[in-house]
Amino acid sequence: MKSSLKIEEFCMLILGTFLFSKLSIDWWWFLILFLTPDIGMLGYLKDSKLGAITYNLLHHKGIAIILYLTGIILKNEILQFIGLLIFSHASFDRMLGYGLKFKDNFNNTHLGKI
Repeated sequence: MKSSLKIEEFCMLILGTFLFSKLSIDWWWFLILFLTPDIGMLGYLKDSKLGAITYNLLHHKGIAIILYLTGIILKNEILQFIGLLIFSHASFDRMLGYGLKFKDNFNNTHLGKI
């Protein structure tokens, strides 16, 4: 099952990258900002609860899709880009086994223990 999930996440990473290629934004923005959603880990400097909230907000695919679709509706490529960046980054993380965090511990994720 884990292999199947990793393949699925890899496919979603490819989808996000493909959709980004349709934007008029230079590729280097995607490469440089790809790890930006990880700033959500800064919440862990205070405590596990805040860390889980901030991390999950910046790694939630539902939020990413809403941002992307809002960008399409508003014809705003920056919103589309942000949505695709979060979506692609979250897929990459999940492909590596890093899931959304529970409030008790960074290592406790919806995909299991890290």
